Amino acid sequence: MQWQAWLAIGLTLGVLVTLVLTHLSPHLVMMAALTVLSLCGVLSAQEALAGFGNPGLITVAAMFVVAAGLDASGGIHLLANRLLGRPTNVRGAQFRIATPAACLSGMLNNTPVVAAMIPALHAWSRQIGVAPSKLMIPLSYGAILGGTLTMVGTSTNLVVNGQYQALTGEPGFGIFDITPLGLPVALVGLGFLLLTFPRLLPDRQEKTPFANLREFTLEVAVAPGGPLVGKTVEQAGLRNLRRVYLVEIERDGNIVTAVPSQEKLRGGDRLVFAGDTQAISDLLRINGIIASVADGADGPGPLATERAERRLVEAVVSPHCDAVGHAIRDARFRDRYGAAVLAVARNGERVPGNLGSIQLQAGDSLLLEARPAFVSRQRYTKDFLLINDLDTEQPRHERAYLAWGILLTLVAAAGMGWTSMLNAALIGAGAMLLTGCCSVSQAEKSLDLTVIITIAAAFALGAALEKTGAAATIGNSFLALSGGRPWLMLVMTYVTVAVLTEMITNNAAAMLMLPTVLAMTNGAQLNAEPFVLAVMMAASASFTTPIGYQTNLMVYGPGNYRFTDFLRVGIPMQLVVGVTTLAVLVAGWPLR
Repeated sequence: MQWQAWLAIGLTLGVLVTLVLTHLSPHLVMMAALTVLSLCGVLSAQEALAGFGNPGLITVAAMFVVAAGLDASGGIHLLANRLLGRPTNVRGAQFRIATPAACLSGMLNNTPVVAAMIPALHAWSRQIGVAPSKLMIPLSYGAILGGTLTMVGTSTNLVVNGQYQALTGEPGFGIFDITPLGLPVALVGLGFLLLTFPRLLPDRQEKTPFANLREFTLEVAVAPGGPLVGKTVEQAGLRNLRRVYLVEIERDGNIVTAVPSQEKLRGGDRLVFAGDTQAISDLLRINGIIASVADGADGPGPLATERAERRLVEAVVSPHCDAVGHAIRDARFRDRYGAAVLAVARNGERVPGNLGSIQLQAGDSLLLEARPAFVSRQRYTKDFLLINDLDTEQPRHERAYLAWGILLTLVAAAGMGWTSMLNAALIGAGAMLLTGCCSVSQAEKSLDLTVIITIAAAFALGAALEKTGAAATIGNSFLALSGGRPWLMLVMTYVTVAVLTEMITNNAAAMLMLPTVLAMTNGAQLNAEPFVLAVMMAASASFTTPIGYQTNLMVYGPGNYRFTDFLRVGIPMQLVVGVTTLAVLVAGWPLR
């Protein structure tokens, strides 16, 4: 090998060692490797930056916007309520995540499945009190296992099948030809996940800037004619909320204290909770809950409409505020400031009593629901201090089914071959914006640049290994060790592709090894089908590192993981899936 090949191998190993031994962000490490390859002339500028224009990368970016539409429309909460439920332990939570992800990924590309589920799991994890670090890897691994169930489950299967047809002239594989292999592998993999991951995965609770810092009095209302009317407190999901509890209900001038679980809700009921800022944010995302109108003497007023355009804002009452010394209701707070008071805290503790009757004092912390202009307008007045926009737009619940319809339509269009995944994702992202499922600002903020940069820069390493011949040399060396024995050739094929997949992209590893594998089976007069299936399975079975597969990268940040977390659970998962795959292939397919 020439020096360029040795440099590519050295950089690849250096990247892996750096990510394992340090806490440097993956995108910084990957960009450093890209810079070295470009400076040394191993890759031209076009080759080094080709990943930023890769269709797969743009597809991932578009799917972030689609996921934002699901989140902003309340579609993810619809999913959580209908599918996820309330498990009693971590294992039950992981089962409710990994199993549906595997089933959906069997017929849909696993990238949009994971993209749609990530925001749902964040909200759900807060509701059930389980750290996202216990849930995100099971989501990714479940989707990876499900992608092996059919030929359309992952792009790798489709790419390998197309290349196999081009190289051999054979008709290729049918949609369910891989199912007899993928199904037992998925069942064994899911069983191993549920058996060991509750103990192996770290427990890293989210660190939210306002959680548990102060306790608020929270007051919201039941929307008249909304979906919660007629439901009991327990049926409405208001009994087991985390970090917030229902104190009382005000109804027709009467107070219901020590609210029983079977108390039925009525339209216009004012619900008084005790909790913190993050809790009220989650509470207002429940379909059928609206801001309380207790502070307006003349009814809801103009702020009661167009909830989706408003923000949650935290403000501290200034000594110069005109409302100091007055009850919130008497101060006509909503009319005066164009904002509704949702919560009040004083000296870090909640203020007891009816929200509308609380007399404001200088230094009180208020949680407000206000229009976006409130923040900029109040910066030039002396009524409030420390204005903090919590940047939370309320869900557009009426568009939840529309958002899911857009997602299912785009994945069906791509899965049925009507259009490419790229075009489907771009159309889906545009549809989310045009139909108002999410705003432009929400779409912009949904783009996780660190993930996008990491994926794009990773293509440069793969390109360098392929261009310099380093990957081909490594692959041929592994295959030569088989000594002509068919079962050992099959093992070495799987191991070689699995190793390369963790170093480069799964599609690149499969495409690089497939010609070599076909040449080997043709020369040894072996049955090529089990070897091609082994390439598909090994290329998809990327569990050991977050950089080997894009769904791993997508959950890396949201799960607050470290590189070593993937090694801890990924290595045993890789061994279990590999052994099962090879055992099924040897038992179920003739090698000669």
